Amino acid sequence: MTTAPAPSWIRDAICWQVYPLGFCGAPRVREDLGGEGYGGADGENVVHRLPRLLGWLDHLVSLGANVLLLNPVFDSVSHGYDTLEHRRLDPRLGDEADFDALVEACRSRGIRVVLDGVFNHVSDRHPVARRALAAGPGTADGDRIRWAGSSPYGFEGNADLLEIDLADAVIQDRVVEIMSRWLERGADGWRLDAMYAAGVEAWAPILDRVRAAHPEAWILGEVIHGDYPAFADASGADSITQYELWKAIWSGLSDGNLFELAHALGRHQEFLDATGGAHPQTFVGNHDTTRIASQLADGRDLAAAFALLALLPGIPTVYAGDEFGATGVKEERAGGDDAIRPWFPGSPDEVVTAAASADSAPGGPDHLTLLKTEAAKRILEVHQRLFSLRRREPWLATAAVRVDESTLENTWAQIVLTPREGADGDDGAEPAPLTLVLNLGEEGRPAPGEVLETVSGADMLDGVGPDAPGEVPPHGIVVVR
Repeated sequence: MTTAPAPSWIRDAICWQVYPLGFCGAPRVREDLGGEGYGGADGENVVHRLPRLLGWLDHLVSLGANVLLLNPVFDSVSHGYDTLEHRRLDPRLGDEADFDALVEACRSRGIRVVLDGVFNHVSDRHPVARRALAAGPGTADGDRIRWAGSSPYGFEGNADLLEIDLADAVIQDRVVEIMSRWLERGADGWRLDAMYAAGVEAWAPILDRVRAAHPEAWILGEVIHGDYPAFADASGADSITQYELWKAIWSGLSDGNLFELAHALGRHQEFLDATGGAHPQTFVGNHDTTRIASQLADGRDLAAAFALLALLPGIPTVYAGDEFGATGVKEERAGGDDAIRPWFPGSPDEVVTAAASADSAPGGPDHLTLLKTEAAKRILEVHQRLFSLRRREPWLATAAVRVDESTLENTWAQIVLTPREGADGDDGAEPAPLTLVLNLGEEGRPAPGEVLETVSGADMLDGVGPDAPGEVPPHGIVVVR
């Protein structure tokens, strides 16, 4: 296929990601699905929880973000990845009027809306799954799902999540129709869940058709391992989830091993240079991972994690709550995602109070927990400062990145960010490179240049005050030019 150009707006995209079912306090499991068929009177219990997000849109903008990346909002049995109907909002969140109101509120603030497309698998109660199970393998209806011999194929071993055959022509028509339906209703793009599972051969014809009708739609593919740029190029996705960099950030900082981070940044640059790799999604946490504040035993090193997220090339994504120092550990068990998908209050002003109250939504998600309640505002302010720098230096989105190997130590790294050819600064002139300096050591050291920004991990967490001018604080960062 011929790769279509990426949407022009994603170059300046900074995302704020929300898991709506948890964020809005929806019950973990639907209790209104008692009927044999879907859509009966006992399946119409609509509760308008989605408007809770309206109280957070100004916060999104104040953070420096301009994209609302939503995890599943469609009709499902429990966690949203067990879909029942892609054409309908989950009644635990509301209805299409609630969706329209959210899109309109986002539009008025210049915010794009991206939806989570869970097409690789559906609930075993989904009509397509029910017909397939009734018909069995080797039949037209049966072969709309994948089989392991005579047993339906459950996604990652989950018997209630049946994998769809995305290469099936009828299924492809359905996916194109659903993606187009919500793009026409106001969405600006799709995150394609578990895109790696079906592979490029299944997705390429689908995305080719969607992009022909919606050339400005952003397509973000979830891929865990492998050759990210090649996958994006062959499938037609604009961006791939940069899990390699995510892993190196938290483990490199946690272990005091910046050589690991340096290696990953070299890989990151290779991806940026490859066809299909120019717009990776970068993150330090999401709805599937332990919170970054729980990954780093020394909370001061969050300063480095936040700086890497804000300033490295790609499309940075803040997982809602991380900007306040939210905690939560993912566990490999039933309900093991609950801690990282908590219930949020109605506005950012209530975060500290809500975290201290330990109240949970009735029958719903756990309450929000914070690393240090008194540090929440300082952690937020650090995010705002770093993303403000990102906004003042827009060329960072496509910068070239390299580590100064001559100065690299386990606890010290100088990461040089250089404008690509043709990049312009605010005054129209070619901008000068920036260097992000990380210091995980216990002693401050002189900054190797003119300091534009400083973050002290100790000051961020404990309010101890700024370090000496011109110094890279211990467990802190500076940006120099």
